[in-house]
Amino acid sequence: MCSILAYTGEGIELDKVKKMLAITTSRGPDDSRVIATKRGYLGFNRLAIMGLTASGMQPFVLGDNSVVCNGEIYGFRPLKDELVNKGYNFNSDSDCEILLPLYKEYGTDMFAKLDAEYALVLYDGENDEYIAARDPIGIRPLYYGYDKDENIIFSSEPKSLIGTCDRIKPFPPGHYYKDGKFTCYKDPSKVTKYTYDDPDTISKNIHDKLTEGVMKRLDSDAPVGFLLSGGLDSSLVCGIAAKHSNKPLETFAIGMDIDAIDLKYAREVADYIHSNHHEVIIDKDDVIEAIDPVIAALGTFDITTVRASIGMYLLCKWIHENTDIRVILTGEISDELFGYKYTDFAPNAEEFQKEAEKRIHEINVYDVLRADRCISVNSLEARVPFGDLDFVDYVMSIDPEKKLNKYGIGKYLLRHSFENDPVIPHSILMREKAAFSDAVGHSLRDDIIAYANEKYTDEEAEEGYKKYTYVPPYTKESLLYRDIFEKYYPHQAELIPAFWMPNKSWEGCDVTDPSARVLSNYGKSGE
Repeated sequence: MCSILAYTGEGIELDKVKKMLAITTSRGPDDSRVIATKRGYLGFNRLAIMGLTASGMQPFVLGDNSVVCNGEIYGFRPLKDELVNKGYNFNSDSDCEILLPLYKEYGTDMFAKLDAEYALVLYDGENDEYIAARDPIGIRPLYYGYDKDENIIFSSEPKSLIGTCDRIKPFPPGHYYKDGKFTCYKDPSKVTKYTYDDPDTISKNIHDKLTEGVMKRLDSDAPVGFLLSGGLDSSLVCGIAAKHSNKPLETFAIGMDIDAIDLKYAREVADYIHSNHHEVIIDKDDVIEAIDPVIAALGTFDITTVRASIGMYLLCKWIHENTDIRVILTGEISDELFGYKYTDFAPNAEEFQKEAEKRIHEINVYDVLRADRCISVNSLEARVPFGDLDFVDYVMSIDPEKKLNKYGIGKYLLRHSFENDPVIPHSILMREKAAFSDAVGHSLRDDIIAYANEKYTDEEAEEGYKKYTYVPPYTKESLLYRDIFEKYYPHQAELIPAFWMPNKSWEGCDVTDPSARVLSNYGKSGE
């Protein structure tokens, strides 16, 4: 993981830019560099993953053009060979060095060609203009705002822009910025044509495309590790990787000291795939102490996101402090594609699909944000196989009638796709889902709620709720999160569009707590 900063305009002090960039040093602790353009600066903090030598340091420069990119460009070697045949020379093994030659050849059409998780800012010196872009899912973060002179500033995280920009906004995924306008080059949430494949074809395609998505993300010059919760999604990622690796995986799981649900299942998967498995045990004090730094890192007050981030943050902190791992594969984005516990209540296929479109469109400010910040604040890089663009495109296009839970178990299509390729135990393949914060231990949520209830009296809470008119808190827990958020990100609440919640318009989903525990179909998920 790296961080980028682009401050456009004239008359800006270099020291100011360096200080803004330094705020995100944890994303790229290996090296830092700022260069001047004809009109502004490009800055880069490096976490070396591909091309580990000094020649892979950014910004890259080609003629009058320069670029900074936080990203992984999958399949970059064939593109590099194509560019070499066109007469371009390369000085490093970095995947991002191909970006400036691609821009010379294709202009902004290049973005639709990239199979990547990325955020970049490119300075076109020939035309004296800045171009920025972000991957279609929004796996890599990018934010922007304007200073008092209306100069646009781009940054990997909003905290670099606090105090300089009055209003900070997420850069829209699947868009590029040019000539002062944002243009959509790909929206994976929208389906233009559905596929009506037969069940066997669906199973084969899901299997093969997910396998390819995992395989791409094993390509790294730095050590790779895997988060293994014991749930379906992370287990499949680990199982696929183990099958195609020539050495044992490094897998990591976390749980509460008194009621961890998933540790035993993660251990079962680890034993099955013969990984070098690590367990991290946390307690109530660890959870409470993590709330403030987690919100500071995430820049959110969303209840679900904060709860689910506690375990991930503490686990990644342990990995950073105890191993040489640099890259982490995770299981995010599967739920948005195949369904949550609450999507079992979808009244019809059309509503299911609309909900999937909404979740994919917004995931960059919820689960993807959680994974990025919890991992990057601990100087690690997140890779998300379920976010592979080819995989997402295919699953989103499957006839939604087939994605409804008519099978007695959620995510049936995904499960069925690996029944004939036993990369994980069958019991795990068919195990009921538990939400991550619940799976770390039911006491995690309960401890936070109890802490918030102790922190505010009823009268203090009622007054606290009134302080906020945008997405107002409605429980003591949500007030706690909002108060901490405002401490670090004052007046920037619009970074988050709403609380992540089940679709309240569906029967059975009109709940006030986002945990799946409150749904009537939670069933065996908590066992």
